[in-house]
Amino acid sequence: MVDDKRRRVRKSPEERRREITDAAVRLIGLKGYYGTSLKDIADEVGMSQPGMLHYVGNKEGLLSLLITDDYDAHGTPDDFLASGLPGSDPDGPSFPAYLRYLVRFNAARPELLRLYMILETESFDPEHPLHEYFEDRPEATWDHYSRYPWRIPPQMGEWETSMRPLVRRSLAAMDGIQLRWMRRPPVDLYDEWLEFEEMIFPSPLWDGYR
Repeated sequence: MVDDKRRRVRKSPEERRREITDAAVRLIGLKGYYGTSLKDIADEVGMSQPGMLHYVGNKEGLLSLLITDDYDAHGTPDDFLASGLPGSDPDGPSFPAYLRYLVRFNAARPELLRLYMILETESFDPEHPLHEYFEDRPEATWDHYSRYPWRIPPQMGEWETSMRPLVRRSLAAMDGIQLRWMRRPPVDLYDEWLEFEEMIFPSPLWDGYR
């Protein structure tokens, strides 16, 4: 009987790591990086702190799991191109269609999105472990998006010379809408984004390219 119980509670490293990251998302999303200790997270998952460190290394390693291996790894342009959704043709995808996909994707992961916004705010502190990550993120995002053959109106010219302001405005609008979405009463994230989309990618210029 005891042996059966032990077999039931034994978990794979992947399951343990998922439990740890889920707990960290919840706690850091509520109390911030500085307000959450490794012991808090270990207690949440019913582990000792040394046992948890076996999976994440240290507190900064945990942040890497949350942001690089979780938040940034999903909802990507590659995910959109593989989705088969309208506008996702790999040979000429629609950038506005991808942004709509991203908004829908983020709406389905509110705890992780809240964590991201908390960490972004904290990272104004130069000593924060994600300070450089968020400082560099706009340029890194532009570089990443520029790898794809987005289909844009010919009047816009080349992506490299014309789209940087629109990408910047899109990300700034998305950040603002997400903050408003987290407040009470909330806005509808997707509907709110559609209003901004009309301003950033206006008709008739972008008709047929959304």
